[in-house]
Amino acid sequence: MNQTHDIVEVADGRDAICRRILADLPDWFGIPEATENYIKAAGRLPMLGWRDGSGEVAGFVSLDRTSTATVDMHVIGVLASHHRRGVGRALVDAAAGWSRAQGASLLAVKTLGASHPDPFYERTRLFYEAIGFLPVEEFKTLWGPDNPCLLMVKPL
Repeated sequence: MNQTHDIVEVADGRDAICRRILADLPDWFGIPEATENYIKAAGRLPMLGWRDGSGEVAGFVSLDRTSTATVDMHVIGVLASHHRRGVGRALVDAAAGWSRAQGASLLAVKTLGASHPDPFYERTRLFYEAIGFLPVEEFKTLWGPDNPCLLMVKPL
């Protein structure tokens, strides 16, 4: 399903959009302090949003230029009612295009590593792999001993 025509660059209310969508995803965003950090970052970072038929942003990705070569998808979320409809793929495709336009050659994302047996993040890793992300390294202590961080990159 091609949803790229519904992607917009969001200028206003980025933190509120992030808060509303992450609140709908407690299986992925269940650590209050981490979620608040994502919301704060979303308020300052560039954001691409996917608008549903009513014009509401139902999915978003916040982008952080972390080096001359890399843009990091700092946080991405899609309302649960829109999962498995191509919205996440459309957001990643749009993020890749945005990143290429900025001169980046890599799109990165950090997610929960496979050494943690979480079924929701297993789905997330499979999604990223299916759209071209490659696992780089699992950092056992970056997010704390109970939350191994897997760095994944997608060549652009």
